[in-house]
Amino acid sequence: MASIAGSSLSMQPRSTLATTRASGLRLISFMNQGRNSLSFSLRPTPARLRISCAAKPETVDKVCEIVRKQLALPSDKPVTGESKFSDLGADSLDTVEIVMGLEEEFGITVEEDNASTISTVDDAAALIDKLCSEKA
Repeated sequence: MASIAGSSLSMQPRSTLATTRASGLRLISFMNQGRNSLSFSLRPTPARLRISCAAKPETVDKVCEIVRKQLALPSDKPVTGESKFSDLGADSLDTVEIVMGLEEEFGITVEEDNASTISTVDDAAALIDKLCSEKA
């Protein structure tokens, strides 16, 4: 039983829950013994923000390998697209070495202003895919 402003409301099974959409809004009515006892409208909510990497999965995998090699990480230490270089123990010099390794592996040149925006494996992979597509 739910309490609303001091009075009680008996909820019926889902079969008596009526919903209607009108102009992006949803009107919900709860039926109580065949009568509408409560109705209200909800404002539309934006879709949840979903972040995904724009890079190809194979690029992300290759970057993970290079980062693991450059930082001499043990095989049991997870390196994923969401991994931040700083969380993996990389300092600024390590990050420069990672970028140099990526440039060598992919045959690209990363400008200094682009290199400063890289903080995760996904960032690096997205930049590599962008630079490789511009190069082609």
